[in-house]
Amino acid sequence: MKDNYGREINYLRVSVTQRCNLNCVYCGREPCEKKGSELSPEQIQRIVKAFAACGINKVRITGGEPLLRKDICEIVSYVRSIPEIASLSLTTNGVLLSGYAEKLKKAGLDSVNISLDTLDRETYKSITGSDALESVIDGIRAAQDAGLSPVKINAVLINDVNADEAEKLINVAKDNDIDVRFIELMPFSEAGAQKGKMVTGKSLLQKFTFLTPLPKSRDTAQYYTADGFKGRIGFIDPMSRKFCRECSRIRLLCDGRVKPCLGYDAAYNVMPYIDDENLLINHIRTIIKSKPAGHSFENGDPPHGLNKTGG
Repeated sequence: MKDNYGREINYLRVSVTQRCNLNCVYCGREPCEKKGSELSPEQIQRIVKAFAACGINKVRITGGEPLLRKDICEIVSYVRSIPEIASLSLTTNGVLLSGYAEKLKKAGLDSVNISLDTLDRETYKSITGSDALESVIDGIRAAQDAGLSPVKINAVLINDVNADEAEKLINVAKDNDIDVRFIELMPFSEAGAQKGKMVTGKSLLQKFTFLTPLPKSRDTAQYYTADGFKGRIGFIDPMSRKFCRECSRIRLLCDGRVKPCLGYDAAYNVMPYIDDENLLINHIRTIIKSKPAGHSFENGDPPHGLNKTGG
């Protein structure tokens, strides 16, 4: 269905937990291992079915770190069983992925996005607070071996931290059938709030002039390729190229609240309606209509950490 600004909302991001096993500098929070309020697989299925009745056909499972849910494969299977859902993907930091990739594929997962900001072990430890780079590399290989496709790497570059690794990350897409996507640093943390820390997509394109654009799709990323590349390079630029007019997504948080926009704290509880399908659908339609015209990151820090939004 369309929101009040004429945008077709067909993409639901489902946060299944706020827990995470890393402490990344751009998320703006301490690591959280404590289990709080989390929807059950059955509740997630029921809510996603209601979203599907409102036009959602694309779902991405997120966290925190979704693989901390012991029932993650069950969640994937339950969402996969909804006929209207044509695309089912998952975003992970990759630390636990090697043990789950094949199981997730069998459960019905199509593709996976893996957060990886550096190929240097010490820099990885500095960014994430964990010496887990090898586990992430193993997870990427396992995802490819399992047939998850596409496999995408999401990288946030930060000046004076890992900005000098852009070329190494670009070469991952050159040598592998993997999309490497650079996401601009957003103001969810102390690092994100500091001026001069953000590396823009435009600055990278000015440096790597051999990249040539591919036809634009509805994806928020602008994709590029180059001679001899097996994968693609993508740029997601919410700060320097505000693409809110093209936004097609809405977010379900792990406690049953729905967040229309990443840039605002507003979230609407659907749990009082979960036992009545018609009321649930009508409530979701009202929430979609409430989606704001665009984020306001440029006006100051968001009032929440990234782990509380499902990314």
